[in-house]
Order: sequence, then structure tokens, then C-alpha cells
Amino acid sequence: MILCKKFNELTLEELYDILKLRSEIFVVEQKCVYNDIDDKDKTSFHVMIKENDKIKAYLRVLQPGVSYDNASLGRVLVAKDARGKGYARAIVTEGINCVLKNLNTNKITIGAQEYLKDFYKELGFKPVSAVYSEDGIPHLDMTFEK
Repeated sequence: MILCKKFNELTLEELYDILKLRSEIFVVEQKCVYNDIDDKDKTSFHVMIKENDKIKAYLRVLQPGVSYDNASLGRVLVAKDARGKGYARAIVTEGINCVLKNLNTNKITIGAQEYLKDFYKELGFKPVSAVYSEDGIPHLDMTFEK
């Protein structure tokens, strides 16, 4: 099941599961110490793929002007037990669709981890910056335009 919800439409259980997954992947697995709860969630759409009532993939869609001049996708993740099953492509595709449907724009900029550059290129994103370090991980900005 694929869902795209505004912050106030999330159930408490969904919010808890989202924050738990983000902490497990970004803070524990990737060893990034940062403030995950940054107030951007409140104005974002939250896109998730659920299987048996468990979130298997997630991202948030940010409105233009929140992280970039354009709309953006962030906190893209796939649960450890769901990797290698096509969820990454599915969640990013749904994120793009959520932007196109809800934000009245066709331009999306992301801060992608460098090792995922080719993955995002396959989905239509183009590099628009040099590589930079964010939380000790090489990133680059990429933009999609329909």
C-alpha cells in the first residue's frame, strides 16, 4: 500500500514508526549525529510504502522554499528488511508523483548521497552541484524537471 499524507493526517503509530526508522537508518546505521526533528515535517507530505502494516520505504516531500528554491524530497529510506526489492525506485517515483500532484510545480531538487547519483539519474535527476560533505557523507544536489 502506498500512502501520501500531510503531517496532520499521519496516525500516531505512523509518526512513531517514521521517526524510529529515520533514527535507525540515519543516526545508528549511517552514524550521522544531527537534529532529525527539524520542524520541516509539519509542512511536508509523507510518502510511505506499507506492507503488512509496517513501513518498508519512506520519504518526505518538502514544499518549494523549505530546503531548496524548488520542491524537494528528503529522508529517503528503505527499511533494512526490505532492501533489494525495488522499494527505493518505487518510493522516489511516488515522491515525484506527490510533488507533481500536490505542489503545482514540476521541478524538484534533492541533496543526494554521492553513491546514489546513478540511481537518481535513472529516475530523471541531473547533477547541479559539486560534491560536498553533509554529516560526513559525500552529497551532491540534483534536480528533476518534468
